[in-house]
Amino acid sequence: MGSRIVAGPGTPPLVGRAEELDALLTAALSPPAVLVLEGEAGVGKTRLVTELLAAPRLAGHRMLTGRCRASREPFPYGVVLEALLGAAARLPATARHSPLLGVLGGHLPELAAHLPAPPAPLGDPRAQTHRFFRAVRELLDLLGPLVLVVEDLQWADDHSRRLLRFLLDDLPARTVLLLTHRPEDSPGGLPLGRAFRPGPGGTSLRVRLGPLEVAEVGRLAAGLLGLPEVPAALAARLHDRTAGLPQVVVAVLGAPAGHHRSTPGRGGVVQGGTGQGGTGQGGVPPSDELTARRLLETTPLPPVLLESTAERLAGLPLAARRVTEAAAVLAEPAPAHLLSAVAGLAPAQGRRALSTALERAALVEVADCRYACRHELARQAVYATVPGPRRQELHRRAVAALLGERPEPWARLAEQSRLAGDHAGYLRYGEAAADRAIGTGDPTTAIRLLQALLRSPEAGTGEGGGARPGPDRLGAEDVDRLAAKLGAVAFTGVAQREVLPLLTGLLAGDRLSAPRAAELRLSLGLLLIRQADGLEAARVEIELALTGLAHRPDLVGLGMAVLAQPYLGASPLDAHLPWLHRVDALIGATDDPRLRLTLAANNIASRLHTGDPGAWEVADGLPVEAGTPEELRQLARLYCNAADAGAWTGHHRRARGLLQRGLRLAADAGAPYVLSTARATAVHLDWLTGQWAGLEQRADELLAEYRELLPVASELELVLGLLAASRGAWDRAAAHFAATGVHQPDNAVTPVAIAAHAGLVGLLLAQDADRAAAEEAGRGLRLLRAKGVWAWAGELVPAAAEAFCRTGRAASALRLIAELDRESAALAAPTSRAALARARGVVAAHDGDPATAASWFDRAGALYERLPAPYPAALAAERAARCRLDLGDPGAPAVLGELADRFVELGAPRDAARCRHAFRATGSPAPSRRGRRGYGDRLSPREHDVARLLVDGHTNREIAEALFLSVRTVEQHVVNVLRKLKVGSRTEVTSVPEPAAEAG
Repeated sequence: MGSRIVAGPGTPPLVGRAEELDALLTAALSPPAVLVLEGEAGVGKTRLVTELLAAPRLAGHRMLTGRCRASREPFPYGVVLEALLGAAARLPATARHSPLLGVLGGHLPELAAHLPAPPAPLGDPRAQTHRFFRAVRELLDLLGPLVLVVEDLQWADDHSRRLLRFLLDDLPARTVLLLTHRPEDSPGGLPLGRAFRPGPGGTSLRVRLGPLEVAEVGRLAAGLLGLPEVPAALAARLHDRTAGLPQVVVAVLGAPAGHHRSTPGRGGVVQGGTGQGGTGQGGVPPSDELTARRLLETTPLPPVLLESTAERLAGLPLAARRVTEAAAVLAEPAPAHLLSAVAGLAPAQGRRALSTALERAALVEVADCRYACRHELARQAVYATVPGPRRQELHRRAVAALLGERPEPWARLAEQSRLAGDHAGYLRYGEAAADRAIGTGDPTTAIRLLQALLRSPEAGTGEGGGARPGPDRLGAEDVDRLAAKLGAVAFTGVAQREVLPLLTGLLAGDRLSAPRAAELRLSLGLLLIRQADGLEAARVEIELALTGLAHRPDLVGLGMAVLAQPYLGASPLDAHLPWLHRVDALIGATDDPRLRLTLAANNIASRLHTGDPGAWEVADGLPVEAGTPEELRQLARLYCNAADAGAWTGHHRRARGLLQRGLRLAADAGAPYVLSTARATAVHLDWLTGQWAGLEQRADELLAEYRELLPVASELELVLGLLAASRGAWDRAAAHFAATGVHQPDNAVTPVAIAAHAGLVGLLLAQDADRAAAEEAGRGLRLLRAKGVWAWAGELVPAAAEAFCRTGRAASALRLIAELDRESAALAAPTSRAALARARGVVAAHDGDPATAASWFDRAGALYERLPAPYPAALAAERAARCRLDLGDPGAPAVLGELADRFVELGAPRDAARCRHAFRATGSPAPSRRGRRGYGDRLSPREHDVARLLVDGHTNREIAEALFLSVRTVEQHVVNVLRKLKVGSRTEVTSVPEPAAEAG
């Protein structure tokens, strides 16, 4: 049975309850019916009841509602009498004809004018009560069809429970009785004081509401924010903090702007309030997990949650409340003995108190014999009710109790010490936790811990640095030591932008010794080199650091190896070569295997990028294992860096093997930054080798995760731009190319920028903007020539030759070809050699020599296949087929048809459409498509191509141009797309399902 979800102004959307709503509605339409709706506080019982009462199919029913109150002395029959008050204006005239109803006048004086006179007293209290019960039942019968709702039955008085049990035994024929309650607060879990036993002959239903799933929380959040969807990271984090309870989600997302309150997160006290209305109405949800975490952790506690928590705690026995407070202070699931110790209770007393807290749902068992508050916001709310002095004492007890745990939970001890006001303990345990994280290959945790220590008031070093230590502040030696550890580990994690202000502040002050300042400055340079707009500043910092690192020749080598990298910025190769030579000499001179691997990880990749043939001999002899965890991390970096260089220069098979080994080593070493660069390289390799299935989604997800890391993000933006261009989504492609740093070569990854120039040239040529394409080619070539690394020319040169030929500059194209031939002849750069043949084919075709052009395109295609690089190979084959078409070759049309299928398999619909268009123009008969499938309600491949362009906002004419179709054909496809996606307009097409397989 279907249901209609309704919501009035200000009402949160109903999510994830359609099945329960249908069940309740079905039962309500078969009276007499007793419906019991149960679930914990905040799970959405009232919201579901509201939806049920608004159902159109119940429009002819009278609705009476009563709500029990959490009062210590509830009024006898209070909830039932409250509900019956709503009958005053609805009593039928026949009510005055029933003498029995007169009994109700004394209980409900508001109804007395509509009732007969009260009968004489019976003199027997039990008989009097029975007559009152019968009168209530008769009134309900007269009011039918009726839905009587009694909410929060767990707080009902005993008299009301007795009356409801009487009604259950013989409910009026046209009455629906709907009861809601919280099992955790119902006496013995029985809201009516006994097991649920409806009378015979009626309908009964018991519905238990559970928390929402992650996806449902995401839909609820989207509805509250007025958005089509929210990022998965926000939904997951919101679910984690609210345990999927709809009322808590609504309270969090409805938190008022600018409201600040100190609320402890898992990592300590976080200042609440965002100044932007949190994630409230009109806000833009975060696009990554880190931002989502920050945003939700700084959202103030909803007042309704604070009030309900205080109410629940007030109803607990003192010992159970103490155990609950201990759970809030410990902040992580804890066993009974730990909770008892922090609460200050003897073990037996603590176990009894814990059992009570569990029965009352103040705590839950989240793992075997480990207990915690229901969800993170509930924990914060309990914590906020504990007075400051007592809270500090509880933290001191937590430190004492946790010291007995093995292995020592150093990070928890540090946090508990900080909150207890023990500054020395905070430093001691926090540094121990950071050391453990470094030793176990967890740089992200180490960075977070060291940052917290150095940023704490006790450190005396805010972002501005320079503060002097007070009685409880860190001394200069402590700051020096912690800063050294932070500098050493900072560039091995992925959350690097956060560290920059702290390092800058430390260097701006005078707390660091000169040697430590030089080390930290080198770390700052290494971090800056990975940030957008940071390359020039990075070089300055590294060169300045080298002057003060005489005491650390290993760090001198690391700095030189970074300055030797040719793929960063626009500095010419000649500026990098001296550094390359000096690092080579240091590699040969050192007997430190860690330093040798560290420097080789940079220098071997740098030489591979330049197309140095000898570097591949070295790469082929790399070791397959390392002795220490740090050596393993550097070996992983060496393999992954070499794979990246191989991808850029055309050694695709070698690159794949190096990358697979590097990924395994990086995972074993726990090297998150190495993994991030390797994952970007894998995306790039998949683009190059034609493995495009799911590639766009994977690149998007990685970009959301690593947006702040320049080398990773720019490579992902490039691949996304190339994918968009292959599908005719020109505006989206141009935006991705612009995001690579293509227009800021001094602060870009150079091969990415050169390839982005090539992508923009191809984009402009596809739109017949030939002059603009030639100008863009000129900009790319200026960067290529200034850098002097012709191993990266493979993408740009064929596109530039095409643009020059189209604008009457064939001589410039020939000079460019000669230049590439000369500069790449001795290089180990297969892509450049394949590009050379392709560019020669372009010029020959322009010169009107289709036979020579076809020969060059054939050669280019064979070279690309050898890499393998199936997309440019197919493009070269298409150009060869067109040349043979000009020569009158009868087999050329069939080749174009085959290439259309090849482009479809790759995922390049625009190229496939171009080949089909050329095939149709020859007038050749279409190949037989026996067994061609029907797609039913799924999009056909062509409809899928159209739908993708609709998502990008293209008009029908633009779609027709991109796919080489008539506007009328596109109009027909658009109609089919809207019908199959079940949307009313093209603007509602916001995403596209995976395409159906093309018929063979």
